[in-house]
Amino acid sequence: MHLRLPHHKLARLGLALLLLLALLTTLLAGLRLWPHAPLREGISGSRAVYARGGELLRLTLAPDQQYRLWVPLDQISPTLVEAVLLYEDRRFFWHLGISPTALLRSAWHMASGGRRQGGSTLTMQLARRVYGIDSRSYGGKLQQLAAALWLEARHSKRDILEAYLNTAPYGGNIEGVQAASLIYFRKPAADVNLPEALSLAVIPQNPAKRIAERGSQQGGNKGGDKGGNTELQAARQRLLALWQQRAPEALLHAADAQLVLPARARSALPFLAPHATDMLLAREHGQQIHSTLDLRMQTTLERIMDQYLRTQADKGLHNASALLLDASTMEVRALIGSADWYNVEIAGQVNGTQAKRSPGSTLKPFVYALALDQGLLHAKTMLKDAPTHFGPYAPENFDLRFAGPVSAQDALIRSRNIPAVAVAARLGQPGLHDFLRLAGVQKLKSQAHYGLALVLGGGEVTPEELAGLYATLANGGMRQPLRYVQQREQAPPSPLAQPLQLLSPEAAFITLDMLRHAPRPDTGLPARPAIAWKTGTSWGFRDAWTAGVFGRHVLVVWMGNFDGSSNQALVGVDAAAPLFLRMVDALRAQRLDPGAMPRPQPADLREIEVCAATGELPDALCPVRTKTWFIAGKSPITTNALHRSVWVHAETGELLCGPGPHARQQVVEQWGSDMQRLFRQSGLPRTSLQAPDCSADTADDQAADDAGPRITSPLRGVRHTLRSRQPQPLVLRAEAGAGTHSIYWFAGDALIGRTAPGEGLAWLPPMAESGQRHVLRAVDETGRAAVREIVVDIAP
Repeated sequence: MHLRLPHHKLARLGLALLLLLALLTTLLAGLRLWPHAPLREGISGSRAVYARGGELLRLTLAPDQQYRLWVPLDQISPTLVEAVLLYEDRRFFWHLGISPTALLRSAWHMASGGRRQGGSTLTMQLARRVYGIDSRSYGGKLQQLAAALWLEARHSKRDILEAYLNTAPYGGNIEGVQAASLIYFRKPAADVNLPEALSLAVIPQNPAKRIAERGSQQGGNKGGDKGGNTELQAARQRLLALWQQRAPEALLHAADAQLVLPARARSALPFLAPHATDMLLAREHGQQIHSTLDLRMQTTLERIMDQYLRTQADKGLHNASALLLDASTMEVRALIGSADWYNVEIAGQVNGTQAKRSPGSTLKPFVYALALDQGLLHAKTMLKDAPTHFGPYAPENFDLRFAGPVSAQDALIRSRNIPAVAVAARLGQPGLHDFLRLAGVQKLKSQAHYGLALVLGGGEVTPEELAGLYATLANGGMRQPLRYVQQREQAPPSPLAQPLQLLSPEAAFITLDMLRHAPRPDTGLPARPAIAWKTGTSWGFRDAWTAGVFGRHVLVVWMGNFDGSSNQALVGVDAAAPLFLRMVDALRAQRLDPGAMPRPQPADLREIEVCAATGELPDALCPVRTKTWFIAGKSPITTNALHRSVWVHAETGELLCGPGPHARQQVVEQWGSDMQRLFRQSGLPRTSLQAPDCSADTADDQAADDAGPRITSPLRGVRHTLRSRQPQPLVLRAEAGAGTHSIYWFAGDALIGRTAPGEGLAWLPPMAESGQRHVLRAVDETGRAAVREIVVDIAP
């Protein structure tokens, strides 16, 4: 007898089932769509720093002391994902979080005394880890099942699979495939091959026995198993057999799967470029930081620095910092904050590349570059290296000697202080202080605080800032920010990060060309291939520097002590320059410097001929000529008037008024009194011919006699500050043409005193009020005068 439901009852039951299905679907859709936190939220992570080539530099612990790096599913090797699914949960994409068949099979094997088989799906395993469930009891197992269903209702399969792969246990405090792959194989999970994927797939099921670092796979045999970790090898073999059933082509990899993998232990994790990675971990966000550091360059510079300091230990030189920059991309390729991170005696964990120190003479190239741009000089312009007062400031050279007349190029590469200060005093806008501020040098005090001493290292810069300054020269005068991480989409940069043209391409080109003539201390000749470099020594022998441009790179080397203690050996050319040059030579020997950036000669640059003695355009009498770079429309153009053709007695050499029986023509140099004195002081006196008593002067003689006084001190446009308690008098000095013997000085209409040309006269201005203006006049015997207006400020 068959019971048959009426049609209207069947229809009603079907409708109820449809409504129930719709309700369940709506409920599941609501659960899925209802806003909820992603699975990775609340799971702390490690942080990894990589070199430019992808090498791991450093891996930190997460706040919960685990090694764990979250990566998206599409950044995990598909081979590894397939291996995990095949070994752990082949029906992952078909079940709802639990697999009744797997649970029953596991229970049957346990009841029959067979080998224990896991019945947990990937979702169940994830639920146990996410919610901290102890599933060893029946109540715990039920809780795990409910949690798995809840996860499936709330999250997609891809999200669950991604979360599992990022939290799976890999032995000890290692979690997730990315951390495990980096620790064991030194590569990201995206790059693992089949044998490595097999190992990573089977370890989570029994990490205590299968952990890769416990067997001979890390290079040692701790378990006495000559074949490696037997448990791990057996599990891999079982997984490979499953793989071959699904994909017969896997037979091609059977031999590879038998190999003992060169896995490494946590204790062997790299700790490279510690100062750079420390800085990046503090500055950057995100778990994975891809730096611009080149590991080969980094290790090369570290090796050279260590070797060099070992040879200098007897001089008390124990610490140094270095920064290498690719100027073509502004990417930092190497950074050494100190000679030894682990050395407490030198405060080794301090990052010296970020420390403010006196730069010595390393800023001088930018004084000359600004002067080139402002039309004050060119490379062969003659400057005076002689005792000079700039108001109360009287700079000295490092060697306490004076070179006399010297070209701008020689003054720069010989690091003469007085010419550099004299050039800086003539700069308009921008001056050196404004230039440094625009270039991004931070924490500068006011220009009045430094005065002209800024040229000689009176301020402070970091090696990082100095590298940026020299990169400005390498980039044709364009300032650009340094980069420590590889290019990526980011927020709009700050104004200081915007490119800014600080110098003309012509001025940058000439400045680098001048610096390339600096002789190496080991050979006495300019470097070949060329290096544009400059040394610096701070006051009190506290800092020794060398900075320069070679190929497309900028290298800055600093030597000193972080506590600021001095050492007579801390001289730039003697201490820092040899280390700088050894580093450059080592990089070139390993072919790590690809050569100079392709930069065409700037359009407004011309190479012209000048008179070697004066740097002026040569006339017909100039005996020695040389070439120099000129900037069209900027560089000073004057014709040489130094040389004169005179008649001298052929036997006595006495100057004659004109041609005669024993007369011959001779070209002589007509230096003024100031230059004659400089030559005498420098040990290179020039011949001075005594003019005869002629009834009439030649036109040339008359032109020379017409030269009036020229005031050289005080300087034009400089405000002079005197202290009210112990005022220092100003030094008045004027030069004059040949034949002038006395110069009379007046302040207003009052006579101050009399001097010979080139001699100084001390004068203390009336100190009635600050900002007072004074008009000074220098008058020679014939009434010719020079006028200079100065402003005197009174300071407490």
